[in-house]
Amino acid sequence: MLASIHPLGERARGHRWGWTVTWYLLGSTAGGATLGALVGTARLRAGPAVVVALCLGAALVEASGLRPPGWRRQVDEVWLSRYRGWVYGLGFGYQLGLGVVTIVSTAAVYLAFVLAGLSGGAAPGALIGATFGFTRALPVLALGGVREPARLRRLHAKVAAAAPWSQRVTVAALVAAAVGGGLR
Repeated sequence: MLASIHPLGERARGHRWGWTVTWYLLGSTAGGATLGALVGTARLRAGPAVVVALCLGAALVEASGLRPPGWRRQVDEVWLSRYRGWVYGLGFGYQLGLGVVTIVSTAAVYLAFVLAGLSGGAAPGALIGATFGFTRALPVLALGGVREPARLRRLHAKVAAAAPWSQRVTVAALVAAAVGGGLR
């Protein structure tokens, strides 16, 4: 989404970036809440050992550099020229919040929704999913200060350079989740 919804593109399309991003954040939160509620209704049962194993398994996949299975599709960028900003903001966000209908870049996506299924019901599942969706959409806010193409290119370069660090943070978070899951 960092390549699609940025102030330069929104201005060129005659849209307001802040308005599109607001709908994008709402859509992503709603998408995550939807899938979280849906899997939460499954009321899966597992003890702490299973939660620990799932978290550590996701950490191992992430640390290995393997790509988890999943779709290899992005959102339909034709929407950018066909619809109003709030429509594609909401639509792109919703798909991103669902997590599994676009490119899955980390095993943590699947883990979030497995944990929502283990949460005990639709409401806690929705809360987990909404948190996932909202958090997943937050990086778009880094684009708020982009006013010229060179700055957008620099930002993309910084994001690419931060990928190894981001992977290590994800592994650490998954290990911390495993420790937390073992303590319950």
